[in-house]
Amino acid sequence: MNEFSVSDRKLLAAIQANSSLSQIELAEKSGMSRTSCWRRVRELERMGVIKNRVTLLDPKAAGLGLHVIVSVSVTSHTNEIRDAFEAHAQSLPDVMECFAVSGDWDYMLQVIAVDMDAYNSFLYDHILSHPSVRSASSSFALRRVKYSTVMPIPSVV
Repeated sequence: MNEFSVSDRKLLAAIQANSSLSQIELAEKSGMSRTSCWRRVRELERMGVIKNRVTLLDPKAAGLGLHVIVSVSVTSHTNEIRDAFEAHAQSLPDVMECFAVSGDWDYMLQVIAVDMDAYNSFLYDHILSHPSVRSASSSFALRRVKYSTVMPIPSVV
């Protein structure tokens, strides 16, 4: 496990809060010099700690008002079936997240759609029609209680 210094944790917190901060602003927030901050950001990217810097959209403002958790069961548990379904899930822009899970289902997908009609088409055309899928069950989000993309950064042990 990575151990992060206080400066690293400040730097990562600042980047997560606002990825458009300048190098000068990041250096100020992390308590580093601009050069040290730049080098540390590059090192954290090389290590895979920083994967991407993105702009988050508001789903409702973007016209995507329906959030669905889809539980999926596959036809068998071979590598071929698993790989086929995972590649398919990764190719679908409506799927925001896909998890292989333990329990009664094999996968949980977080899906976003414009409305129920769009979701219904997505479910039948892209999930249930896929040859690796045995069944699926949908749970519809009534309201979002919490949403965060900010990862908790472990302290130095």
